[in-house]
Amino acid sequence: MNRVLSAAPARVALTGVLALGLGGGVTVASSDAAHAAPAAVATSSGSGSGSKASLRSGFSAAQGVMAVRIARTKKGSPYRWGASGPRAFDCSGYTSWTMKRLGKKIPRTANAQYRASKKINRSSARPGDLVFYGGGHKYHVGIYAGNGRMWSAPRTGDVVKLAKIRGGASYGRVR
Repeated sequence: MNRVLSAAPARVALTGVLALGLGGGVTVASSDAAHAAPAAVATSSGSGSGSKASLRSGFSAAQGVMAVRIARTKKGSPYRWGASGPRAFDCSGYTSWTMKRLGKKIPRTANAQYRASKKINRSSARPGDLVFYGGGHKYHVGIYAGNGRMWSAPRTGDVVKLAKIRGGASYGRVR
């Protein structure tokens, strides 16, 4: 069941998923996506801090939930070096493909995505944030799904999957 809320003042609190529609409306979709990330709560009104413009200005928690939902749709897609979808991916191609569906353009490589992201610590990470591996040069990236797990396209011979985050990861938020 999908419902579209107008820009009139409304408060939405569900156990489903909250999405910002392309036309500026807020779509509430009831689905099994709620298990992938916490429920979203948002306010939409015609003016003030909850306006449509402020909802679009940054990477919101609701967009993070949608990023996880979008990322999950490619579960089982094969890893292919240099591929950026829609049938095969490398790690950074997968994250850039996912973010593009949210209207966010990010650089193509893991290291460039790290440099372009807002650095955050592990305790601040929320679904939809990026998870990076590598010291001074980041060589792998995935999408934080919550509960210490991430969606990623790991390596040649493997497929897009949900995996536990190993130690030594860095985190970034798409701007």
